[in-house]
Amino acid sequence: MGPNIAIAPNAVFYDEHKPHPPVNATAAEYYSQHIYTRARTYSNTSSKQRRVFQPHDSSKPSRRLSHDEKPYTPRRFLIDVEETIRIVLEQEDTDGDFQISITDAGPKVISLGTATSNGYKSFDIRGTYMLSNLLQELALARDHGRQRIVLDEARLTENPVDRLSRMIKYGFWSSLTRRIDGDGLEIICADPKNRTASVKPRIYVPHGEPKMAEYYRRVAEEKPHLGLDVVVLPPKCDDPVFVKSLNDKPGILALAMKEVDDPKGGGKTLKGIPFIVPGARFNELYNWDSYFISLGLLVDGHVEMAKGMVDHFVFEIKHYGKILNGSRSYYLCRTQPPFLTDMALQIFNHLDRSKYEENKQWLKRAIQAAIKEYHTIWMAQPRLDPESGLSRYRPDGLGIPPETEATHFTHILEPYANKHGISILEFTEKYNDGVLKEPELDEYFLHDRAVRESGHDTTYRFEKRCANLATIDLNSLLFKYEVDIATAIRDVFDDELDMEEDFDLSPFPPTPEAFAPGAKMERSMSRLQNSEEWFLRAELRKERIDQYCWNEGKRLFFDYDTVTKKQILYESVTSFWPMWAGCASEDQAWKLVTYGMSKFEVIGGLVSGTEESRGRISLDRPNRQWDFPYAWPPHQIMTWVGLERYGYLEDAQRLAYRFLYMMTTAFVDFNGVVPEKFDAVKLSHLVDAEYGNQGIDFKMVPREGFGWMNAAYQVGLTFLTNHMRRAVAACQSPEIFFNRRDLVGADLTNVAPRGADLDPLGIAMENAMESLHIEYGGSLY
Repeated sequence: MGPNIAIAPNAVFYDEHKPHPPVNATAAEYYSQHIYTRARTYSNTSSKQRRVFQPHDSSKPSRRLSHDEKPYTPRRFLIDVEETIRIVLEQEDTDGDFQISITDAGPKVISLGTATSNGYKSFDIRGTYMLSNLLQELALARDHGRQRIVLDEARLTENPVDRLSRMIKYGFWSSLTRRIDGDGLEIICADPKNRTASVKPRIYVPHGEPKMAEYYRRVAEEKPHLGLDVVVLPPKCDDPVFVKSLNDKPGILALAMKEVDDPKGGGKTLKGIPFIVPGARFNELYNWDSYFISLGLLVDGHVEMAKGMVDHFVFEIKHYGKILNGSRSYYLCRTQPPFLTDMALQIFNHLDRSKYEENKQWLKRAIQAAIKEYHTIWMAQPRLDPESGLSRYRPDGLGIPPETEATHFTHILEPYANKHGISILEFTEKYNDGVLKEPELDEYFLHDRAVRESGHDTTYRFEKRCANLATIDLNSLLFKYEVDIATAIRDVFDDELDMEEDFDLSPFPPTPEAFAPGAKMERSMSRLQNSEEWFLRAELRKERIDQYCWNEGKRLFFDYDTVTKKQILYESVTSFWPMWAGCASEDQAWKLVTYGMSKFEVIGGLVSGTEESRGRISLDRPNRQWDFPYAWPPHQIMTWVGLERYGYLEDAQRLAYRFLYMMTTAFVDFNGVVPEKFDAVKLSHLVDAEYGNQGIDFKMVPREGFGWMNAAYQVGLTFLTNHMRRAVAACQSPEIFFNRRDLVGADLTNVAPRGADLDPLGIAMENAMESLHIEYGGSLY
C-alpha cells in the first residue's frame, strides 16, 4: 500500500465527463480551479519526460501533411505549468525575447501529455501560432497561481480573429484601465517619459476643487510610502511661463471624481472615475486617442467606461481650459484634434433609454463644454486665422518640449550649441531659462508644439510650418462640431440651450476687424444658443474649406498656409476626413474615391501620405512615423466611416479587410502582438522611425495591446462580412481574396506586384535580414 498524498480540501480532480470551462472563457474563469491528477506523483504528467528536439536532431518528426489522420474528439492536455514554460522558452525562443515568433529558429514542435491518459499518451503541438498560444496560456495560468492545468487543444488552435477580439474585449481594456484616487495613484503616477531627477509622485489639483485637494492630502498622510506631493494649481494654470516652471517638477493632473459612501468610517468620500490609457509609454488620459478608444469600447459594450472619459473631458475644459493633449503637467498648454461632440453623441445613443432625462442632462454638460472649447480655443486667436476664417494648431508654450526622447532634438540644437561654444546640454538649459535668445529656434519650437497638438507628431507634412497651416483634418473636425452642436440643440434641447459658464463668444462671421484689439465680444450667458447659428457656422466653414483647401486639378483636399496664402501640396490621407465629417460634396467624394484612393492604398491599408510627398529619406533626413509607409488606426477608421457615409461600402470593407489582415498576421506570427502602428507596405510592426513602436515589449503574453489599435480591430470587424471574417482568420492575402479586381485602372506603385512575396513569413524574414545588413555594416558575414 503506497503512502497517502496530501490534497487540498477544495481539490478538483480531472474528470473528462464533468463540465470544463468553455474554450473561449476569460483567463479568470478558465483557470479558476486547481486541477489534480489521480497519479501518486506528477512525474508522468511533466513535460520534462517528453522529447526535447535539438537544432540538428534528425529524429524530429516531419511537419504534418494534409492526408495524415486527424482526431475528431476534443483533446485536452495535462500540463505542468512551470516546467513547460521552461521547455518552451529553452527550445523555441531562440532570440531570447520571451516570445515565440516566426523569426525564432526552434523546431516549432513540442509534445504534451493528454489529460484522458493522465499524461501517459502524448500529442505534438506544432507551429508558431499554437506554440505562442501555449506560452500565453501558461503565462495566464501562472498569473492565477496554477501549477498544473488541463488545457483544451481548441484554446491553442482558436480562430485568431475570435481570439484577438476576445482578448481585447475581456483582457486588454481591463489592463489599460486607470483611476486617479488613493487606490490607483501608484500606477498612474508612473511616467516613462519623465527624464528629470524628480521621480517623486506628484499630483496637481485644479483651483476651485478644495474637496479634491483635501482628499489627496489625506491619501498622502494615509499612504506615506507613496511620498505623494499634492500641489494646487493657480486659477490660470496654462500660462506658458508657469507651465515651463513645472518642467522639472512633472506630475499627473487630477481628473473628475464622484462622491461615494466611505467604506471605512461612514460618511462620504471621493473615488476616481476609471478611464483607458493608450498603453506602453503613454500612461495617462489622452485626447484624440480616447475618441477612437471609445468607439472600440462601444462595440464591446463598455458604455460606462466611455461615458466616464467624456466626464473627464468636461472636467478638463472647466478647470484646465481645454481638452488636454494628455493629463500631465507638461501638456497644460496643448490640446489635440477635437472629437468631443461626436464622442458624446455616440455614447448618448448607447445609454439606457429608460433614463432619458438623466442622459439628457449628461449630454447637455458635454455640449456646453464643447461650445466653450470651440469659442475659447479653436475660434479664438492665435489658433483662429481671422482672414480665412479657418483654424490652426497653434498652442502657446516656451522652450523645448520636455516629454520627448532625450536625443530627439540633438540635430536641431547642435548647431546652436556649437555657435555658442558650449555642450548641447548646457545650451538646452540656458535656452530654456531664457539666458540665450534664439528667435529662429523659437519659431522652430512654435511649429514643433503645433505638430504635437495636431496628433501627427511627427511628419514632413508639418515640418517648420505647422502653426501656420489651416489643416484639412482640423477644419473638417470643427465642421462636425458645428453640425453636431446644431443637431443636438435642435433635436434634444428643443432648439434652446443655456450656458452656465461665462466666456467670450467668437464673432460670426469671423473677420480681421471683428478680432481687432479692443473689439467688443458677446458673452456666452447673454442669450440662449440655437441651432440656426451653428448650422450657419458649418455652412460658412464648408465654403471656406472649398475655397482654400479643395484642389480641383488634383482632386484632393490640402492644408492651407495662412502666411504664404498658398495650399501645401503634401498629399495626406486626411484628405478623406471631410467625408467622415460630411462636408465633402458628392462630386468631391466621388473624385476622392476614384482618383485619390490609389495614392494611399497599399497591401496593409492606408498609408499616412504618399512616398512622393514625403521625399527622399537619408541619414540626414530620417523617416517620420506619420509619413509613408506607416499606417495608423485613426486614418483607417475615419476613412472607413467616411466611405460608408457616402455609399462606398465595398471600398470601406476592402480597406478594413487589408488593415485587419495585417493586424491578424502579426498577431498569429508574433506571439499575439498588437502594436501602436504598422509599416503597411512591408506588413511589419518592426518600425524604427523615431521612438520605434509601442505595445510590442511584453513577456510571454500580450496584456494590453495598444489603445486605438485595439479599437480599430473591434470597429473594423463590424465592416466585414462573415466570409471576409473567415478569410482574415485564415490569413488570406487581400490580393488573393479580392482577386485584384479592385485595382483595375488604379495606380499600382505602392501595391505588391502579382509575383511578389505576400507570405508574412517571407516579409518578416526579409525585414530581419535587412536589419542584420544594417547592423553589420552592409555585410552579413
